[in-house]
Amino acid sequence: MTTLFISDLHLEAGRPDIGEQFRAFLEGEATSAEALYILGDLFEYWVGDDDPNPHYADMKGAIRTLADTGVPVYFMHGNRDFMIGEQFAEDSGVTMLPDPEPVNLYGTNVLLSHGDALCTDDTHYQQMRAMTRNPDWQAMMRAKPLQERVAIAEQARQQSQEYNATADDEIMDVNSDAVVATLDRHDVDVLLHGHTHRPAIHEIDVGGRMASRIVLGDWYEQGSVVRWDAAGPRLESMPR
Repeated sequence: MTTLFISDLHLEAGRPDIGEQFRAFLEGEATSAEALYILGDLFEYWVGDDDPNPHYADMKGAIRTLADTGVPVYFMHGNRDFMIGEQFAEDSGVTMLPDPEPVNLYGTNVLLSHGDALCTDDTHYQQMRAMTRNPDWQAMMRAKPLQERVAIAEQARQQSQEYNATADDEIMDVNSDAVVATLDRHDVDVLLHGHTHRPAIHEIDVGGRMASRIVLGDWYEQGSVVRWDAAGPRLESMPR
């Protein structure tokens, strides 16, 4: 059997093509998987589990349908959907994972992450990340009216787009020293993450031993998946 990994779908009502491909994936290949891991940024933004957004509810129901067939579905927060909480997990049937999370896949020790914590050169982003992951900040946000939260999320998305358009591409990628330190600290053979939208497999020297970093792509123009079975991992695109 095959274990599947995806990230960075950025689901939203304005991009129904992504949602349609995701649903087809859930109703097709994923039904025969050993497990499905979603490594963050499943949604373009998430302002709270009380959001009645019908598109999000539809996607949540599709995940629940897969989970109800017996396929384990695991979810890790990204930088766009860090407000997803226990109600979402209960409704969708997913098991929430911390970031990072070590797993053993067919004899290989793997560390799963969304990936944004590794972008240490982008100090502006890391400051924002520390703030938005703070439980007190999240509680303050959840206490605001829904429409205000949506307005804040829309403004944050626009600011992020403007920042990304002017920031140096290199600082928005992972820091190589942070990657090596993470692989060494967790003593794993593979680091698997998303976030950067730069799908690739990198070979890395970690103190004289070779390890790998596998980067999932986004779903803006096509799907991206890692299919991992007893023969090892395959990073592949899925045309829309």
